Amino acid sequence: MSNPLQMFDITAEQIDTVMTAFYARIRTHEVLGPVFAAHIADDAWPEHEAKIAGFWRNAILKERSYNGNPMMTHMQSPHVQPEHFELWLALFDEVLTDTLPPLTARQFSALAHRIGEGLRYGLQNVRQRAGAVPVLD
Repeated sequence: MSNPLQMFDITAEQIDTVMTAFYARIRTHEVLGPVFAAHIADDAWPEHEAKIAGFWRNAILKERSYNGNPMMTHMQSPHVQPEHFELWLALFDEVLTDTLPPLTARQFSALAHRIGEGLRYGLQNVRQRAGAVPVLD
């Protein structure tokens, strides 16, 4: 690792490879494909992949290449549902396993699961009825 703040051994190019492979699979996924297609035009995929690669480079490599609010973005979409995160993470894990060395894939997966669970939890609780008990699972 060249950056002492970097979370684990991965390059920006490997992150880009993961994003390209992941979004290629997303576009053909029977459940997630339509969710993403509702927000990303066919010609906008490269821009979306670059933006999300920036998110991961920011999180892992500590680059300051992402400016956004993932929680707000997901909450504002009526198409994104809490149950989508399990599907998203399973597909992401497949891509990580297929494209990265085993240790790097496990480390990236652990981070993705922490972030994904946080997003799922936030989305689930924001959309519940007023006065309802928060969901903690």
